[in-house]
Formats: sequence, structure tokens, C-alpha cells
Amino acid sequence: MGLGLVMIIVVAATLAPAEACPPSDRAALMAFKAALHEPHLGIFNSWTGTDCCKNWYGVSCDQGTRRVADINLRGESEDPIFERAHRTGYMTGYISPAICKLPRLSSITIADWKGITGVIPQCITALPFLRILDLIGNKIGGPIPVGIGRLRRLTVLNIADNLISGPIPASITNLSSLMHLDLRNNRISGGLPRDFHRLGMLSRALLSRNQISGTIPPSISSIYRLADLDLSLNRLEGPIPESLGKMAVLATLNLDGNMVSGNIPASLMNSAIGNLNLSRNKLEGRIPNVFGPRSYFTVLDLSYNKLTGPIPKSISSASYIGHMDLSHNQLCGPIPAGSPFDHLEASSFTYNACLCGKPLKAWVGGRGFN
Repeated sequence: MGLGLVMIIVVAATLAPAEACPPSDRAALMAFKAALHEPHLGIFNSWTGTDCCKNWYGVSCDQGTRRVADINLRGESEDPIFERAHRTGYMTGYISPAICKLPRLSSITIADWKGITGVIPQCITALPFLRILDLIGNKIGGPIPVGIGRLRRLTVLNIADNLISGPIPASITNLSSLMHLDLRNNRISGGLPRDFHRLGMLSRALLSRNQISGTIPPSISSIYRLADLDLSLNRLEGPIPESLGKMAVLATLNLDGNMVSGNIPASLMNSAIGNLNLSRNKLEGRIPNVFGPRSYFTVLDLSYNKLTGPIPKSISSASYIGHMDLSHNQLCGPIPAGSPFDHLEASSFTYNACLCGKPLKAWVGGRGFN
């Protein structure tokens, strides 16, 4: 072969278009599509041709391997396809196990379609490169896959607003890279895994509106990066661990609507927590009189408990308290004067044993009246 011919071949290869996605990836996507029905927007209309890496809506490929790396299908988006239709998305069907035949998947987002049912395919736990699994806002049922802990690269697990049931798998604590866990508004039952603290990279744990029972593991406080812990509207009981108030970056603690009992740990009132909601529980005893310059609350809600005694005078020494609700308890005595009490409404103090003073003008029969 002459040198000129070799050069022509090399140049032709250099100028050739990038290789299309493998037929196996295309076949997997077509099988995935076949299990879904989207009647209004036509988001799958672009899924034509042999190259699934080229202009297939919601599909992205690795530029080096040409393997499918991301599926990003959101039913609520600012994408022009939604603006033209003047509506949000609605899709029915189920997530086909064919999605597991895309071995290089890094992220799966199939979110806010409202009508997708079925279960989370167990085989998803065999996708070794998966970093994001976001299925929020559907009607997916069944359990969290028991082998979820095999996804060692997973950083985001969001399955909120579905019909997921059963316990939180013990293997979830193997997700050493997990930073965002959102299980809100499902039917998850059972207790929190004992070794929940092994999720050392976790910054947000949102588990509200489930049927989670048992106690709050004190070991949660060893998750150094945890900034947002929402366990509200569950069936948790027992005491609030004192150690939660000693966490370095915990800014939001929401335990509203459980059955936690005992005294309020003093550590919670003088900590990094700025949004503290302990309402609708079975807490008793006095509000700790330990407020100080480090106490900074945008929200402090202790309503609907069995708290007794006076309102601590040290609250006046807090750096800031935006909204405070002490109603529906058994508190008694004068409401302290000055900040923050001078900007709070009477509803923050009603339905106690015998509170008096501004903003209440009188108390009768255990009720504060304006």
C-alpha cells in the first residue's frame, strides 16, 4: 500500500463522524420507552434513527465511549417543549428493567410524571457507575431494592412523593458517597437502620410523611456534614438524643408530628440549629432556660406538647427569634417583655395553663385571649 493511500485512509478516519451509540444501548432505550406512555408532549418523538446519542430528548452519552450515561426526563421543566404545550407532564406506564441494560448509566432522573406506577427494578442495583437516582413525584410502589447498598458511587437518592412501602434496607448504610437522601411522603415503615451514622457524607436526610417507627439513633449525631434532618409526621417515639444539639452544622431539625417524649434537651436551645420544630409530640417538663447569644432561630415551634412551668427569661438573650410558637401546652406565668415577644402574635401563646401579659390580655379557663 502506498504512502499516499495510507494518508488518505488516516485523514478519512479523522474526518469521519463520531460512532453512533451501540445497538444494544439503542435497543435498551426503545424497550424502556415501550413501557411508558406520554400522550401530550411528544417527548419521545425525537427517539428515532440509529444514533441514540444524537438529539434524543433527555438522553446524554459519554463522549469517549458513546455509551448512554444519563437519562434526564422531568415532568416539570422550563424546557420549551413544556412552554409550548402550556402544561406540565403526565406519563403512565412503568420503569422497565431494560434500563439495567445500559451499563454505563451515571444518572437516572424520571421525575414528576405523576402517573408512572410499577416498582423500582431490582436490577438497578447492578449499575456500577450510578451516581443519581431521582424518581420523585410518581406513583411507584413496592420496596426500596434490598441491594441498594451496592451502588457505592450513589450521591443522590430521591424517591419522594411516591407509594414506596416496606422498611429502609439495612444495606443503605453502605452508600458511603450518599449526600442527599429524600424519602418523603411514602409508606415506608420500620425503624431507622441502627448504623445510619455510616452515611458519613450525608448532608440532607428528608424522611417525613412515612410510617417510620422506633427511636432516633443517637449515633446520627456523628454524621458531621448533616445539615438538614427532617423526620416529621412519622411514628417515632422515645427521647430526643442530647447529642443532636452538639452537631457542628445541623441547621434544621424537624420532628413535628411524632410521639417523642421526655424533656427537651438543653443542647438544642444553644446550638447551630436555626429551624427547630418539635411540635405535636409528647414532650414534657420545662423549656430549658439556657438561651444565649448563640441561639438564633428563624423558627422555634414547641406547640402541642405537655410543657410546663414559665417561659424562660433567657429567651430574651437569644440573638434572634423570628417565629416562635408555644401554644397548646401547659405553660404558666407572665410572658416576658421585650424582644422577641414584642413582635409575636397572641396565637403563639394561646391554649396554655395560665400564661398572661402581652400579647395576651387575659386568660380564662386555660385559654389565652387577645
